Amino acid sequence: MLLRLAYLGVTNAFALLRLLPMSDRDKDVEILALRHQITVLERQLGKIRPRFSPSDRAFLAALLHRLPLDVLHRFRLLVRPDTVLRWHRDLLARRHAAKSWPKRPGQPRTVRSIRLLVLRLARENPTWGYRRIHGELLVLGIKVAASTVWEILNDAGIDPAPERTSTTWADFLRCQADALLACDFFETTTLTGARMYVLAVIEHTSRRIRILGATAHPTASWVAQAAKNLVMDLEDADRRARFLIRDRDGKFPSLFDTVLNDAGIEVVLSGVRMPRMNALMEQHVMTDVVIAKVDIGQVAKRGPARDRVDDQTVAQVVEQARGWR
Repeated sequence: MLLRLAYLGVTNAFALLRLLPMSDRDKDVEILALRHQITVLERQLGKIRPRFSPSDRAFLAALLHRLPLDVLHRFRLLVRPDTVLRWHRDLLARRHAAKSWPKRPGQPRTVRSIRLLVLRLARENPTWGYRRIHGELLVLGIKVAASTVWEILNDAGIDPAPERTSTTWADFLRCQADALLACDFFETTTLTGARMYVLAVIEHTSRRIRILGATAHPTASWVAQAAKNLVMDLEDADRRARFLIRDRDGKFPSLFDTVLNDAGIEVVLSGVRMPRMNALMEQHVMTDVVIAKVDIGQVAKRGPARDRVDDQTVAQVVEQARGWR
């Protein structure tokens, strides 16, 4: 359309230059001839209305819109004067719409100071969600939509308030690794066919495994004595532990937890059928690390008082453990 309009402007400019050397009499004659030709064209078209292209409408509107309406009524035009004025109004409306069209789609970007304030409120108040932050901004006289606050937090990679205030299991293991222990029973069969239960404890930081004892009958008193031995071993090694992870095995009596709690070690139970909560212990139980860490003499010496095992029995347990993998 713009190319067509430019072409019409250039051709009519040359036509205007052609009229300059003409006399008034010649111009009047040409005007009469043109008016007669328009009359002939209207007679031939009948009820068929001529169609103007957008460039033709723009040219005629720009040429005739400054003339008074009564003067336009005296002109011999193919359209009514009101139509020419309507074309001019449409041309101005399209020009205004083009200038008002935003340079980028969507709403304008939020002011940087407001974005920084939203991020600061979320960082200093982890329990606040986007709606609470939106309310605080309204109190401060800052009017933004709640969805805008949500978009700012989402673009910055800030999780919703419940996820920011809660601690995941992986975060707990990572933060408390220096003071974290895990224990579990594993079962094996000796060369004589006797079934033995071995109680092992692992340190999350050093990955050191302590064998607390082995017995064919893990009674409540035996397990409680093993807990007491663990507390004494930690004191001798000058090790501080705050948490111990274990599963919900029935072999662990309540006295086991009581002994550890009295020593300042909190027992954390894993979920039902969730071995991954105690994944470190479960992994090392099924590897040769257990065998490498076993000290047969120390196992016999540290075994619970009521159900001690001799070195030969523990050696058989360790030999059979080589078949776990």
